[in-house]
Amino acid sequence: MEKIILDGNVVAQEIRDGLKTRIEALKDNGIIPCLVTILVGDNPASETYVRMKGNACKRLGINSIRVHLPEETSTSELVKTIKELNNDNSVHGILLQHPVPSHIDERAAFETIDIRKDVDGVTSAGYGQTALGFGEYPSCTPGAIMKILEYYKIQIDGKHTVVVGRSPILGKPVSALLLNANATVTTCHSRTSNLPEILKQADIVVAAVGKPKFIKGSWLKEGSIVLDAGYNKGNVGDVDYTSCYEVAGAITPVPGGVGPVTIATLMKHTVESTERFYV
Repeated sequence: MEKIILDGNVVAQEIRDGLKTRIEALKDNGIIPCLVTILVGDNPASETYVRMKGNACKRLGINSIRVHLPEETSTSELVKTIKELNNDNSVHGILLQHPVPSHIDERAAFETIDIRKDVDGVTSAGYGQTALGFGEYPSCTPGAIMKILEYYKIQIDGKHTVVVGRSPILGKPVSALLLNANATVTTCHSRTSNLPEILKQADIVVAAVGKPKFIKGSWLKEGSIVLDAGYNKGNVGDVDYTSCYEVAGAITPVPGGVGPVTIATLMKHTVESTERFYV
């Protein structure tokens, strides 16, 4: 079996190419899609992610507004800012960069985002709709994973998928999306016993545990499909790429795998939100 590198840059380009005419059609009607990114504090990694999202908007002709709030911002102040953006008709998507400083109730802030502008799929209502199969905007990284599988024509129906991670914006929603696509899904986490034995049964592995090089090639079934949604210091993912590459039938690199598709998915959701407001 020929080994496949699941190149996220190629998938992301296809998404962007499909958005260009839609953005131009909106602009012909005097409408410019607008994404607001809220950054609280000075986390260097978060600043990098926000800058990347802003650059992606600029390349496509999407209006990108960055709201940078100080570290000491309170939950109520953040909620007030989000409510103002909810009421601004020129704003079509709102993204609160995760994580926020520890003194802020992040869930309360997420829940304030108008579901029509929840282009990153972080509200509980958005998650619930995604799980039930009719959500407009799934969380962007889970959406990206599904797009990569679709692009490379990897069969999901009937396959045993193991998701390693249970975060509300990655592990849980991607498990729901895979289940809706007729996979048999096992969701594992930091307290799962015998993880290597479980992974040995997986046709598809989604790594979303937040630990660098955590998953080893010796844990995988020969020919399995590996999607690494992790991004850690030193530009490494949650799987040990070298050892997993030897065993996997297909694998995403880090960087250049899930990441570019996640950002392209955010752009797609922002355009779709704009269209729903005006079309």
